[in-house]
Amino acid sequence: MSSRLDSRSLALFLAVADTLSFRQAAETLHMSQPPLSRAIRELEERLGVRLFDRGSKGVSLTDAGRKLLPYARSIGRMLREAEASLAHEGLPQSLRIGLTSAVEPAWFGGLAERIQEQHPGTAVSVVVDTSPRLVRQLRVGRLAAAFIALPTETSELDVAELGRMPMMVAIPSSHVLARRRTVRLADLATDVIFWFERARQPAFYDHCQRVFAHHGFAPRKVKEPTDHHVLLADVASGRGIALLPSSFAGLRRAGVSYRTLIEGEDLAVGIGLATPRDKEVMRDLLVVAALGVAKMREIKASRTG
Repeated sequence: MSSRLDSRSLALFLAVADTLSFRQAAETLHMSQPPLSRAIRELEERLGVRLFDRGSKGVSLTDAGRKLLPYARSIGRMLREAEASLAHEGLPQSLRIGLTSAVEPAWFGGLAERIQEQHPGTAVSVVVDTSPRLVRQLRVGRLAAAFIALPTETSELDVAELGRMPMMVAIPSSHVLARRRTVRLADLATDVIFWFERARQPAFYDHCQRVFAHHGFAPRKVKEPTDHHVLLADVASGRGIALLPSSFAGLRRAGVSYRTLIEGEDLAVGIGLATPRDKEVMRDLLVVAALGVAKMREIKASRTG
């Protein structure tokens, strides 16, 4: 789900490309020059190319910069069009949204700040909890929207699926399977598996049980700690292995190795945005803040296709 490009980086790139001056671009953006220069360098490092030549005679676009420029202008135009098409509704002054604790996609980081940046009149607060609890809060009006793990029982709500994360295996680095790049469920048959209680996520639990039954997988299970840092510490100590959504690969822990699970797609966790059925505009605004206008258009196309 992560990307080397984002709307903020492209806006900074465009400001410099339009003025060919870091000083003038910084003034236009109402920021100081050092953070702008640093942000452009970080963007160049992520892309692996130089976008600007910085010489004694001034700033000029490189070949890579000239290639990126029309795409940046097009994306900027689409974002402005998306905001304009939704401007008549907007978000409420106070917005309480939920984030599932089941997955940690990179774009969860800073989501509240991005929403507030795009909608300065909105104060955003975040609640992190299990998906079923978030759905219950959504139904009684305690949340305006919730990013939840799928499958989850969501009757009476609208849900836009934003992506899927295959399951991977977290094993002790000393485990014999750590020598492999990929692992099958059958390879884990004799291991102790940390597994969550059904009450935490009934629909996803039942989905996984069906996949396990299909593959003849019936391991010995122990209760999974709710804190993933505690879970990884237990894996590192050799108390068991864990099946986790791929988004958790960013949680590094000495003594723990992550390996691709062949059946990981079958066990994939979906990530969806749940809203009341009369809040289509709010859902679209939050999708733009979370993943960008391209995803919003993709979702709208799926509704009409």
